[in-house]
This record gives sequence, structure tokens and C-alpha cells, in this order.
Amino acid sequence: MKVLQPPDWAPPRGYANGILTEFQAGSRLIFVGGQIGWNGQCEFETDDFAGQVAQALRNIVAVLEQGGAGPAHIARMTWYVKNKAEYVNAYPAIGEHYRAIIGRHYPAMSAVEVADLVEPRAKVEIEVTAVVPPAP
Repeated sequence: MKVLQPPDWAPPRGYANGILTEFQAGSRLIFVGGQIGWNGQCEFETDDFAGQVAQALRNIVAVLEQGGAGPAHIARMTWYVKNKAEYVNAYPAIGEHYRAIIGRHYPAMSAVEVADLVEPRAKVEIEVTAVVPPAP
């Protein structure tokens, strides 16, 4: 994957404006459906925004692992948040969780404030698309 960054633009912080992938025979795409802040047994362990982000990211990594992929394969990430102010206020803690779980890999990313999510306790839902190169 190659980060696409127009040379006269300010560098983004925590995301990429674009990602280029070149497909080779045997490459795979993984589409991870929206993950929320509950565990594998569909139980919320926290109502803390950043805590729910951490769990959603762990869920994403677990799904990617089932497809033979990891965080470095994420090309696109979309965040749906119920409360923009809560999301913005949690930036420092979100950043810590993100780096601990995903690392310093920053894909093309969007964040959208939504009226609601299907699960009433969910504060955030994150979906990703990953590109996995062919095995050597």
C-alpha cells in the first residue's frame, strides 16, 4: 500500500487522505462489518467512549486474523459516532488505544456523526476494508 498525499497539502494526523493498492494474483480483500464496543459474547464492559473504541478495534483485529490479516492490511476505515463532542474530547485516549491495538498504521479514514446506532449502548461503530497481498 502507498499513502497518497498531495505535496502542497498539510499532512493529516492519524489518517491518510488516500491509499493506493496494486492488485496481484492471489491478493484478497477483507470487508469487516461495523464493529462496536462489545466483546465476543455481545456484552458491553464499559460505557466509556474510548473504552468502546478500544474494544471495537480489538474486534476488528480478531476478524482480520480469521482472514489471515492484521492491522497493517487495513486500507480504509469508517467510524460512525453518536456524539461528535464526546468523540473529539476522547481524542487523546482514542489515540493511545489506537496505537496500542492498530499501531502506527493510518489508513484512509472517515468519521461521521450519526443519529443513532442499532445497539442502544453503542457509542461508536467502526468498519474496515483490508487488502492482503498474496503469500510469498
